Amino acid sequence: MASSHFDEKDRIDSATCYFSDTNLIKLFNFPLFFSLLSLSFVLSLNKMSNPSSITATAALLLSLISTVTSHYSSSTFSSSPPAPQSTVWHSARATYYAASDPRDAVGGACGYGDLVKAGYGMATVGLSEALFQRGQICGACFELRCVDDLRWCIPGTSYIVTATNFCAPNYGFTAEGGGRCNPPNKHFVLPIEAFEKIAIWKAGNMPVQYRRIKCRREGGVRFTIDGSGIFVSVLISNVGGAGDIVAVKIKGSRTGWLPMGRNWGQNWHINSDLRNQPLSFEVTNSDGLTLTSYNVAPKNWNFGQTFEGKQFEV
Repeated sequence: MASSHFDEKDRIDSATCYFSDTNLIKLFNFPLFFSLLSLSFVLSLNKMSNPSSITATAALLLSLISTVTSHYSSSTFSSSPPAPQSTVWHSARATYYAASDPRDAVGGACGYGDLVKAGYGMATVGLSEALFQRGQICGACFELRCVDDLRWCIPGTSYIVTATNFCAPNYGFTAEGGGRCNPPNKHFVLPIEAFEKIAIWKAGNMPVQYRRIKCRREGGVRFTIDGSGIFVSVLISNVGGAGDIVAVKIKGSRTGWLPMGRNWGQNWHINSDLRNQPLSFEVTNSDGLTLTSYNVAPKNWNFGQTFEGKQFEV
């Protein structure tokens, strides 16, 4: 159960949302309003013979319509922060590891390599099997907050992390007796730098709440091309929006769109001779949105190079 601090905040947010201008406007019948207003105007024209009076009435009518429609437009269609993928908080637990060796920030089950160079830094997390989805979840963003333990929680804080690794189960222990990442446990393993954003390190195995949110990234989606000969492997990283990728297609200048298969994490592969031709990519995220980046890699691309395409809107 969340602390009273968060419960009160959620109640305030709900009230604010319910009584917003947009919701009140939706209750107002604008077609009926304009119909009555127009009828009143026609009746007034029939009763008036003075041209100056007709002009004055028309000007007043136009002023009213302009004011009302302007308010309707700004309240309904103004830009606002995008809604997260989930507003519901779920219960889980979290532990941390201390990165005593710089190599601890390299590798991982998602295949991102050096997490600092990849742009993720230490705001990353390893997920238990119940959350990892065989690697499809790689790149997704989670917001975490500490709950229940007032001794160790940092009140009013939350932290956003990216899924970059897998916490393997240990079947030498039960899920309740040491196998923290065993099914059906929902468990997050954080770098200590991330853990200390929401709790004091002495907390150890800490109850938390989490939710999926949209990822905000700098620059475009990155495509790192690797392989040899006709075997082409592409690591897809820095994905905004949903963050995770569920389908990829690649196209050379001499081919149509070719589907790629997931190798592991966000590494995708294909057996096709795509050398000496510019490459385009089509990626689909778990929200069902598809992003197409044409001619991302030039004709003279080489294995080991990284190219940047378009980005999902957030």
